[in-house]
Amino acid sequence: MGTDRPRLAVIGAGPAGLAAAVAAASGGVGVTLIDSGAEAGGQFYRRPAAELHARRPQALHHQWRTWERLRDGLEAQVRAGRIRHLTDHHVWFVEKPLGGGFTVHALLGPAQEEPVAVAADAVLLATGGYEKVLPFPGWTLPGVVTAGGAQAMLKGSLVVPGRTAVVAGTGPLLLPVATGLAAAGVEVAALVESADPRAFVRGDPRALAGRVRALGAEPGKVVEGARYAAQLLRHRVRTLVGHTVVRAHGTARLEAVTVAALDGAGRVRPGTERRIACDSLAVGHGMLPHTDLAETLGCRIDGPAVRVDDEQRTDVPGVWAAGETTGVGGAALSLAEGHVGGRSAAARLRGAEPDPRAWSAAAKSRTRSRAFSAALDTVYVPPAHWAEQVTDDTVVCRCEEVTGGAIREAVAELGAGDPRTVKLLTRAGMGWCQGRVCGPAVAGLAGCEPTPARRPFARPVPLGVLAAAGEREPEDD
Repeated sequence: MGTDRPRLAVIGAGPAGLAAAVAAASGGVGVTLIDSGAEAGGQFYRRPAAELHARRPQALHHQWRTWERLRDGLEAQVRAGRIRHLTDHHVWFVEKPLGGGFTVHALLGPAQEEPVAVAADAVLLATGGYEKVLPFPGWTLPGVVTAGGAQAMLKGSLVVPGRTAVVAGTGPLLLPVATGLAAAGVEVAALVESADPRAFVRGDPRALAGRVRALGAEPGKVVEGARYAAQLLRHRVRTLVGHTVVRAHGTARLEAVTVAALDGAGRVRPGTERRIACDSLAVGHGMLPHTDLAETLGCRIDGPAVRVDDEQRTDVPGVWAAGETTGVGGAALSLAEGHVGGRSAAARLRGAEPDPRAWSAAAKSRTRSRAFSAALDTVYVPPAHWAEQVTDDTVVCRCEEVTGGAIREAVAELGAGDPRTVKLLTRAGMGWCQGRVCGPAVAGLAGCEPTPARRPFARPVPLGVLAAAGEREPEDD
């Protein structure tokens, strides 16, 4: 890759990052695609390792042709020398030196001990999202996994978490997880969705009209949902809407779960509890954007997501963002945002004013996908009173083994009024994950909104790497 060409570093090789890298390279700039995975695709396009000799890996995906187009586009740009694809690079910090440009700091390989620094003139963040996990009694038992974790096991390793599964929580992700496990031979004892889809047709008439328009503008997604429903019927999966898991049972590992119906306020209805035998529970309550790198760069965060303009630019010059990091909305939205961001970055790095007509189709797709996601977000939310099911002896922060009782004591008796104070008083969020898993739960139990964590680094870094930071020149190409 020539050093005289402007350089864009794209961090993340999921749908948004791939679309951005290919679009930017097509626009005449050099691209360095940096990703922690051994192969491109991210979590959404995760595939079995070649050594597993999967005969039909496309059976695990419903957008395989889109993946093939992205893969072929990436390979063509790599062969042409316009994209350099760096795999197994775990980015922990993006530095903005006083002299201009950016330096992307990463740890190389599975051990994540060898430092690598990559120079770039601009950065596009496509760091994706992660699952929101809310605790309940028994959630730490072996056999309890996140919904996305169960899907990743199946897609990447062709293994399943157990023989009999319950899929629970809320959100559209539960559908492909349940149908995927059933198709793989798992007995899915129940799909437990806390939301009630009938909420789509309730409420203010104007809001209802908006939701109907959003759904009507995405007929493909409606058909996709109907296809999942048909698969659930075919596999005889019992679907319980307006229900939630209140407890997981077992000694050495999961043996059963208790589920119960929810009332209109989101509280468990007494007397509706039922016990379902299972050896695995895949549970998820939606997704949250990965914003660590954006926060350290000083990008504005609105709610949980990075704020961007119509070109996917953040408010930090030279930094673009696309995909789940700007708001969770699915692969189609990520692809559209990535394409727009890549086109915009390429034009501006060449010193040209971008022409929005160059990405008009992607912009229209982005508008439709955002409206569709917003409509889903009004329905697929965790039960309003989920915290009432967390007992005082339920572990909330697994890293530091902080219980629900300790968090409540910090609020009621020690005066904590925000997640940071709870953290200082209880150590909740001070462990290996730095609050990524327990953060939403701690805030919910404390009765306050989650606040930006403001972590200095995006992942744990060896002290030796920090001590030597800045001693080696970053790679230019």
